[in-house]
Amino acid sequence: MSERLRSTNQYSNEEIIDDLTKDLKNSLATEDHTEAFVIDPESKAEDFPSCSGDAPQQPKTTDIPAKDTNLDDDCEDRDKAESDSDSIDEVSLKDAEVDLTDDQKAERKIIAEELKTVGNDAFKFGDYERSIEKYTEGLRICPLQFSQQRSVLYCNRSAAKMKLEKYAAAVKDCTKAIELDDKYLKAYIRRAQSYEATDKLDESLADFKKILELDPSHKEAQKALVRLPPMIEEKNEKLKTEMLGKLKDLGNMILKPFGLSTENFQLEQDPNTKGYKINFKQ
Repeated sequence: MSERLRSTNQYSNEEIIDDLTKDLKNSLATEDHTEAFVIDPESKAEDFPSCSGDAPQQPKTTDIPAKDTNLDDDCEDRDKAESDSDSIDEVSLKDAEVDLTDDQKAERKIIAEELKTVGNDAFKFGDYERSIEKYTEGLRICPLQFSQQRSVLYCNRSAAKMKLEKYAAAVKDCTKAIELDDKYLKAYIRRAQSYEATDKLDESLADFKKILELDPSHKEAQKALVRLPPMIEEKNEKLKTEMLGKLKDLGNMILKPFGLSTENFQLEQDPNTKGYKINFKQ
């Protein structure tokens, strides 16, 4: 097994099989010599000062819209890189608030509300990048003690990221909103939708179940509980087939030096014990 897998236990069975197969192929090659958001009253607020809790700004990257479904890991990596520019350094923000008076904190809360309004207006006009910027500014100036306001800012920002099909980043914002308010229905809805868009169906189903706990009459969640289970079963069967195929290939490489293959072995289930036995055939 490679040093990469030996040093960690956080890899899936499929990745472990890939790694073992690769090592075995190299070994045999040597032997054979082969190889909806919150809307506040309208405001004219424009530019507001940032606070010392701002995270360092990173250069913006060009966004390539992804499809709603079957996104691969590259899409998540791209979302991660893009989210660096709107990250919130809560440690620095907490340090910056130590010497603030209650009046100063209240003033910052008002500024954050104005920034949210500007972000909402930008969202309504389809300027999702600007709305993300304003929600981020609000999060960087809103004191940590105002958890409800911060939760709304995170959830609103997730809606804008979903419009840009940055679903992995939207999931992170929804998760943060839920951490601040575990009864926040809109955050669960948006996270469930983003999970489904990135083919994380089990996580999506779990969120839709939570939505029904909070609102038993929620139509979308009711439909999801009917729609998602067969999709999850189909996905798991496909994964099972792929993994069995890889295991078969691995077995054939092991048996090849002995002039055998997996075709020489037959797996049979005992109808009484429901156990399995392996029969060898020439």
